[in-house]
Amino acid sequence: MSDHIKWEVVAGVVIKKDDKYLLVQEIGPRARGLWNWPSGRVEQGDTIEETAVKEAKEETGYDVKLIRKIGIFQIDINTPPKHSYEAEIVGGELDYPKNEIMNAKWFTLVEIKNMKDKLRGEWITGAIEILEKMND
Repeated sequence: MSDHIKWEVVAGVVIKKDDKYLLVQEIGPRARGLWNWPSGRVEQGDTIEETAVKEAKEETGYDVKLIRKIGIFQIDINTPPKHSYEAEIVGGELDYPKNEIMNAKWFTLVEIKNMKDKLRGEWITGAIEILEKMND
């Protein structure tokens, strides 16, 4: 029996540009075809913030700077908590790995709300709505 508990944590970014939000369409078997913010699991030795920046680059091609934390989202005890950050693009260009991401696209908040069945989870709109209120 192991003395270690394995904790999983996810970090991701909400990127807004010209009143649109960047989402990525996942390829993985658990979420094939679903849209999410650029995100990934925190690896041992990385901070949550480092992971958010790294995943943005890996999944979108953009270099980002974190602005502030939006929140932590968790559906239930069996799913990892998802830390979300507001981020701005500081370099790079849209270029995603075709073996991990089907597509990357900019959507308005209204469009995102209308595609609930195509989103990875409710946390996607939740983070965006919180960010909108923070910016009011």
